[in-house]
Amino acid sequence: MLIPELDAAAMVAARDRQATLTKPPGALGRLEDLSIWLAGVQGTCPPRPFERIRAVVIAGDHGVAHDGVSAFPPEVTAQMVANFAAGGAAVNILAAQVGATVRVVDVSVDTPVEAAGSDPRYRVRRGSGRINAEDAMTAEEAVTAFEVGVAIADEEIDAGTDLLVPGEMGIGNTTPSAALVAALLDLEPVEVIGRGTGIDDQRWMVKTAAVRDALRRGRPWVYDPMELLRTIGGPDLAALVGLIARAAERRTPVVLDGVVVCAAALVAEAHAPGVARWTVAGSRSSEPAQRFALESLGLEPLLDLGLRLGEGTGALVAVGLVKAAQATLAEMATFDQAGISDKSGPSG
Repeated sequence: MLIPELDAAAMVAARDRQATLTKPPGALGRLEDLSIWLAGVQGTCPPRPFERIRAVVIAGDHGVAHDGVSAFPPEVTAQMVANFAAGGAAVNILAAQVGATVRVVDVSVDTPVEAAGSDPRYRVRRGSGRINAEDAMTAEEAVTAFEVGVAIADEEIDAGTDLLVPGEMGIGNTTPSAALVAALLDLEPVEVIGRGTGIDDQRWMVKTAAVRDALRRGRPWVYDPMELLRTIGGPDLAALVGLIARAAERRTPVVLDGVVVCAAALVAEAHAPGVARWTVAGSRSSEPAQRFALESLGLEPLLDLGLRLGEGTGALVAVGLVKAAQATLAEMATFDQAGISDKSGPSG
């Protein structure tokens, strides 16, 4: 994949326009930076309003969940996928608040057949291997899962999606995510392990041991992102990597969510350098691995609300800020339009 640059001329025009708006310079803080980024990704100034915002929740189970790394049992994944399809989850509610729609894709849920409403073409396998003792999937499955993410991105973008919000669902998925971040950034398990779904000290130690053992297996592949995904990732993570990388290749902005999506973004950047410039970090997670991933990607979250649900929820809350950035740059009056001659801006 060859990842394009942002449109530098549009970004210069956006900076120049910010200086003409009826406000003191820099008074809108990070909204101004966001608006300049949006001009760069859209290739126009002022940036256009979003026509189709889409949250895509990639679902998959992880064999390591059976070792007790989560506060919830593995069967909750399938139950939550059904909840998404019924519109009853937090991601559904928060998506509606910002005018987004939700798509759920069962890539590797541990059930006999794919979840209701999910495209059977995108089911890679049933669950994944226990990464602390065996590979997450075969090499062929890793490629297939990555291509699933690429295909989903293509479908969404071809349908008019102009802002993508990747989400995830899978009990135990913060464990392979932490392992991927630790492997790529040469960190120790204790540095990247958080409380996930709210685990106690005993489960934290179990989780730390699982990541330690996974790292022993994964570290030989730190310079080969696809092999690393095969060994200590999972089909759902590989699909997220493909989705994020393809969106960047097709000049479509992405709002990142919690640790799982950010781990996938880190792998995507390793696979296709330049992906990160097409992303913005929505919300800070309580998981340490997310902080390390975002620091490596050079991204600072827009929000810090103590969120740790995943699903794309934190990113969807941040979409409101992205929309505000677009609107202020595009719709505010300039000094000349407002008849204000003193360009120091309004008092206060």
